[in-house]
Parts: sequence; C-alpha cells; structure tokens
Amino acid sequence: METVRDDGASRAADGAMPRLSRRGLGTAAGALAATLGFGGRIAAAPVAAPSGEPSGPTGSIQFPDGFLWGTSSSAESVEGAITADGRGPSIWDTFSHTPGKTLNGDTGDVACDEYGRYEQHFDLMAALGFRAYRFSISWSRIMPTGTGPINPAGLDHYQRVVDALLVRGISPFITIYHWDLPQALQDSGGWTVRDTAERYADFAAAVYEALGDRVPHFVCLNEPNSQALLGYGTGQIAPGIADRGAIFPAAHHQLLGQGLAVRAMRAVNHPNASIGTTINIIDVIPASGSSADTAAAKLFDGMWNRTYLAPIFQGAYPADFLDYYGKLGDTAKVIEANDLATINSPLDFLGVNYYTTNVVAADPEPPGYRLVPPVWSSGPDITAMGWKVAPQGMTSVLRRVRDEYTRIPLYITETGAAYHDYVEPSGEIRDGDRIAFLDAYLRAAHDAIADGVDLRGLIVWCFQDNFASTNGYSIKFGLAWTDFVSQQVTPKQSAAWFRDVIARNGLTPPS
Repeated sequence: METVRDDGASRAADGAMPRLSRRGLGTAAGALAATLGFGGRIAAAPVAAPSGEPSGPTGSIQFPDGFLWGTSSSAESVEGAITADGRGPSIWDTFSHTPGKTLNGDTGDVACDEYGRYEQHFDLMAALGFRAYRFSISWSRIMPTGTGPINPAGLDHYQRVVDALLVRGISPFITIYHWDLPQALQDSGGWTVRDTAERYADFAAAVYEALGDRVPHFVCLNEPNSQALLGYGTGQIAPGIADRGAIFPAAHHQLLGQGLAVRAMRAVNHPNASIGTTINIIDVIPASGSSADTAAAKLFDGMWNRTYLAPIFQGAYPADFLDYYGKLGDTAKVIEANDLATINSPLDFLGVNYYTTNVVAADPEPPGYRLVPPVWSSGPDITAMGWKVAPQGMTSVLRRVRDEYTRIPLYITETGAAYHDYVEPSGEIRDGDRIAFLDAYLRAAHDAIADGVDLRGLIVWCFQDNFASTNGYSIKFGLAWTDFVSQQVTPKQSAAWFRDVIARNGLTPPS
C-alpha cells in the first residue's frame, strides 16, 4: 500500500492527493471540536488508524421501496466561478479571503469548478446510481446584492442544472440557502437585522417560482443553528462575527425568513413540489446523572436543537433559551407580533443533518459546560474532524424528532465522514473507514425506520472532495476524490460500495 503525502498541503502541483499533516489535522480538529461545543472545552482524542472493516451488526437489511438515495454539495463548496455571469460576492468569499480564517488560506474561488463541469459530475453520479442530488442555489448569482431584479444569467444556470439532472434520472433536491449570504446584505447587518429575512423570502420565492415545476424538494435553510452560533456568536465560520449578543437576532431572523418564504412559496402553484428545512441535530447525553451535568446538557441541547425545533414545530421558543439570551440582549425587541406564527408555518418534510453525539458535563467556566467523549461508538473511533463515530445517536435523534416535535416525513439530508484516503499500487483509492462509518450509520437509520420513524431517504455528504469551509481543501468528506489542479474526479472505494447499496436498496454482510 502506498500512502499519500503527509505534508499538510491543500493542493499538490504534481496531482498527488494531499493528506493533512498531524499538525494541520490537530489544528482543524481542535477548531471544529471547539466549534461543536460553542466555546465549551473538549478532551483531546487521538486519530484512529484506518481499519477498513465495519464493526457492530453486519446482517442483511432492506430499506423501504422508493427510499431516496442521494449525495450532496453546496454552492460555495463546489461551484467556483465566483465572478462569472454577474455573480456578486458572498460572505464566504470575503471570509475566505481574510488572512487566517481558513486553513492554508484556501478559498472557494475555483473549488471543484462545478459551475463549468456540472454535466461531467452528473454523468458520474448517474453511473454510480444516485437517485438524488442535494445542491444549493448561490443567492448572489440570482440577486448579486441580495435584493432587486433577478440576474437572468444566474437563474438560467440553475435551469440548466435542473434539466441536466432530470435527463440523467437524478432528482434535484434544492437547498435555497446554505450559509452564503450576499456580502451586500451582510454590510447592512446580515441576519441580525429584520430586513434580511424579508429579502430572503423574496429570493426563495423567485427560486421556487422558476424551478418548482420540475424540482420535488426544496430545503429553505441549511443548519440555521450553525450559522447563528458559529457565524455570529463565535466567528468561526462566515461572516466571522464574534458577538454572543448577535446569536438570537441571527437565529430569529433566519427562522422568520423561512416562515415568510414558506408563505410566499405556497402562493405559487407548484403542486408537486414539497417544502422543508434542514437542522443539524446533535444527540446530547449528560456525562452523569448529576443535576449539574443534566443542566449543562440541557443548556447545550437548547443552544443547538430545541431553540430551532421548538419555534418551527411548536410556535414558541423554549423559556430557558429566552432567559439565557435575554441576559445578552433584549429578545423582546427582536420578536415582533405574529413572528412565531409565521415561523410555525407548516412544512412538508424535515431534513436532519446528523454526524455525532456530544456528551456534556458541567463546567464552572462560561458557557457552563464542557464536552467529553461519548460513552459508546461503533466503527473507527474518531474521524479526521475529531468527531466521535456514534451511529446510535442517529437513531435517537430521529426518534426524538418524531416523538417530541413532528410526524411529517423526515430525510437524512447530510451524514458522512472525513478520513484519510489511501492509494493502492493499482490506483484504487481505499477508504475502508468511510465504508465502515456509512455501514454503521445506515444501519442506525434503518433501526429508526423499524421503530416506525417515517424516514424517506438518506443523502450522503458529500459527492466529491471540495472546499470545506474553514478547513479549506485539507479535509476529505467525498465519495470521490478531486484533483484540484486537473479537476479530475475519481470514485473512491466507498463510491463503489454505495453504488451497490443503492442497487440492492439495502445492506448485506461484508464478503
């Protein structure tokens, strides 16, 4: 076996696949570990050596007929072409061009060049059997300053993208907003001001009106919790604002924008299009049965999960959340009459992004908790992001959503893992740890279905290695490897494995 270089470079001029160095990996994993903790402390964990074999249950399982198997990306992670055809700058363009914000100073200027190469990428997706592709619309391609008239070139591009997917038998699964706010709107306050919610509704309605006759699924927002907490609270992702007092306004106006958008979209007659949203839901476990650890876990759960699920499905914020953020700013001045009724506008489905479980203990230092390793796991112990592999948490999260919040159909709109990739002398790209991860997580999703959860599909993050926000090009989530010099895309071992899962609509024991 020949391993790839361990020099930490994000791009290799000779076309060799880069591998993140231990120093670079420690920096990235530590940053993201702190990210998930929103400032809370987390114990260091070693990087697991590749094992290549699934662990845990390995019997045959079958998914329901019609189960939707897909893969995914976001505009900022794959499109590149950031000035083409009238596109305006986004907050990710500004953020990634700010020194020190991304690993190695990487930007999404070129990324995977999907803007120009989407047909090649879709040919490969079709060959691998994918039935759906979740991708996002670049707001600043449609409205370069976030408002005003439509940019016809931008909209025409997505018309062609949708048609190219459909002709290949791949269902478009559109995310309307995936963290890439037009910079012009951020210059006016971004998600902390009410006007952005209204401008978002205009943008969403324009996208839906143009594409809803052919697109069956629209996701309003991708992970509003991540953008509010990490983009406005800690500054770890775009737009890079570190102001805890900005978290609640950013959260509320994203949710309000979604509610306004849902109402505007419902006014357009596209009877075959369904409207949903996606929340990154973290499974949270107290480190012990003590009252202090239980309270700390509730605080963390409130920040990441309840604050977003409750207003969307119950029409009210949790009281402890309003109390917590009320100490950082006047929440009453942010919430206006009828806002919560608007946020509570009915959805057709909920997308769940699930990656890991956090075990939470009390901490006397702010914010009042610290993260500790989970008490159980399956498969390789830890991914290249420093995240513990915790498939049972997926089952728990899906059951919780059904039991506490909603019975509408659910989709796993993201799950996946970053690992090192290894090249065999034959040229095969071996990523057995990723296969082990996916095997375990798919079985956990099936457990939820067996328990009566109405799970309709699973979408893997992501199709190919791409620009991974603050981690640049160093972290590899893809089922396919991208040479960022030649833009050659090569399926990994996991892509072939997933092709067989789709063909069987299930899993069989490893041979």
